[in-house]
Amino acid sequence: MSCIRLLSETTVNRIAAGEVIERPAAAAKELVENALDAGASRITVCLDGGGIDRLEVTDNGSGMTAEELALAVLRHATSKLSDETLIRITTLGFRGEALPSIGAAARLHITARRHGADHANCIAVEGGVVSAVTPSAGPAGTRVLVRDLFFATPARRKFLKNARIEADHAEAVVRRLALAAAAVAFRLEIDGHIVFDAPAQPRVERVAGLFGADAAAVLLPVNQDRGGLRISGYVCTPSVSRATAAAQAFVVNHRPVADPVLRTALRVAYRDVIAAGRHPVVALYLDLPPDELDVNVHPAKTELRFRDPAAVRSLVIGAVRRALGVGTGQVVPMPHPAPSWNRLAWSPRPSTGLTGDPAGDPAGSLIGSPLESPMGSPVQPSPTRPFLSLAAASVPPGHLAEAQLGFLAGAPAARQIAALAPLPDHPLGAPVAQVLDTYIIAVAADGALVLVDQHAAHERLTHEAISAQMLEGGVRGQPLLMPAVVDLPPSDVVRLIARAAELAGLGLELEAFGPGAILVRAMPAALGAPEPAPLLRDLADELAEIGEQTVLSSRLDAIIARLACHGSIRAGRKLAPAEMGALLRRMEATPRAATCSHGRPTVLKLSKADIEKMFGRR
Repeated sequence: MSCIRLLSETTVNRIAAGEVIERPAAAAKELVENALDAGASRITVCLDGGGIDRLEVTDNGSGMTAEELALAVLRHATSKLSDETLIRITTLGFRGEALPSIGAAARLHITARRHGADHANCIAVEGGVVSAVTPSAGPAGTRVLVRDLFFATPARRKFLKNARIEADHAEAVVRRLALAAAAVAFRLEIDGHIVFDAPAQPRVERVAGLFGADAAAVLLPVNQDRGGLRISGYVCTPSVSRATAAAQAFVVNHRPVADPVLRTALRVAYRDVIAAGRHPVVALYLDLPPDELDVNVHPAKTELRFRDPAAVRSLVIGAVRRALGVGTGQVVPMPHPAPSWNRLAWSPRPSTGLTGDPAGDPAGSLIGSPLESPMGSPVQPSPTRPFLSLAAASVPPGHLAEAQLGFLAGAPAARQIAALAPLPDHPLGAPVAQVLDTYIIAVAADGALVLVDQHAAHERLTHEAISAQMLEGGVRGQPLLMPAVVDLPPSDVVRLIARAAELAGLGLELEAFGPGAILVRAMPAALGAPEPAPLLRDLADELAEIGEQTVLSSRLDAIIARLACHGSIRAGRKLAPAEMGALLRRMEATPRAATCSHGRPTVLKLSKADIEKMFGRR
């Protein structure tokens, strides 16, 4: 074994750089935080090659003198830490590690000038080798240029993703910092294209501008104080949600964080009002005394610890639920959907009827179809299949109407229907009612009670229909009479267009329509007529999760599940009796119909014995 020795300063810096600067996004975060701590009112971030080739951050903050510039590139040199007990940390940075870490792994060039100074000064660091400070030209503030990131640490560089993915990570970081500092103007450029240019503005305008028009239309304010803690910000109604948690911003004492306590609290707050598997869109700002918080957990400073996490969790849950109207008796009304473009632009297709064949009958044919029985004939009573009533067995003749009115008045969320007698060859029975415009109640021939979640069930039917078409060679697309233009963030547009050929195999035909829009020419026929914008947003989130290196076919089931979710009957939609019956018949003929695409149950069946046990009769 070799003798113990001290490592060189250059090697120490390169090792430490692996913790602080793990990718270009981390370098961008550290440099922007430095600019904010310097009191900048405008910050510009430019990236080329995902930030690997070039990363530049320019600000109009306080700048530095020549002496400060020489100290700035030394490890653990900082102007921000006034409390050496690390109890009251009020700045974003405090460790003095960012600039030396970047200089150890890249080619770093800093130009800084104090306001009122005669000239600027510059310094360069390449692979840990520091040059002398020299006079230079430059405006007041600081300009930091990073080139050839990780050239000195090739082991780290080879693990970076491609330029597009690294740029996406950097964009997400800058967006979170822009949300945290609405009073500061932000400009982000990637490969010469302006991603966003936000002036200094009120917080609500910054949130609306970065979250998009759909979220801006349903923003709800959050504002509550309790025991020295204060939470403010904005949450979106459950009508606007995302496939991932990427549109959730948490800011604690002006610091963007990814904290499990806050994420858990948000999930609990939305639990009763948002579909499982969906993620709310929020921007929440928590302010608390600095000594109630420990930010010195990790060199990246994205993690923190609360002294009283239970109090923070309780405050977040209560404030968000109050904003949503949950538990107050005043639930926030959901905006009524405007007439959909696709009601006019969708190409008509021949009606196939409700045949009960999941492969031959597109999943969307349940919606808007004429009232037909599962056999395709109009619904009519007959001597052998009479209409039944929930109360018919116990109500004297002549009083049936009164009993029905009483039933509906006592349960305004339940809708009784005229039902057909269940047949023995139908395991899921015949529908008798719809509850909460979401759940179908049916009675089987053996008297068992059947409960069906209409959205989850139809989602599975749509999933299997698309999967069957894929096995046959590809999903049938339905061309639009008028192509739809969907506005999306430029990064989402690039992500979707890069996969356009693969998505075409799923019946989705897309074309680029400028830097921030996509032209939709066709949609999968099995989906019926869903709005394209939410579908494309969710697909973009799904593609961001799997990354560009992953072959789409390896995650095909997840993509099909996302398509099926958007093409299914929604919870809250009133169904006609024939539609309910057709849904049950198709479930009986469809594989894996007991669970939806996300693994949740679609149907519960309670036998006579199960019901008797529930009432203590057994």
